[in-house]
Amino acid sequence: MIDLDHPFYKPLWARLLIVGVCAGWAGLEFWSGAPVWGMIVGALGIYSAYKLFYEFNRRPSADAAQKSAQEERQ
Repeated sequence: MIDLDHPFYKPLWARLLIVGVCAGWAGLEFWSGAPVWGMIVGALGIYSAYKLFYEFNRRPSADAAQKSAQEERQ
């Protein structure tokens, strides 16, 4: 659901903002007495944190992927 190759996700501030908004929204939902929506938005926040920080840093860079693709062709 999150395309890690999109240039919007490259700056750290954008990734932090997305996860922070989800966490804040989940907190607001729990505070206002809507625990189901709080869990839904909290799960979205956890998923986005996983994708935007853990997987983002573990994937090979575009240069490395292009280099390995060229090596496979030869």
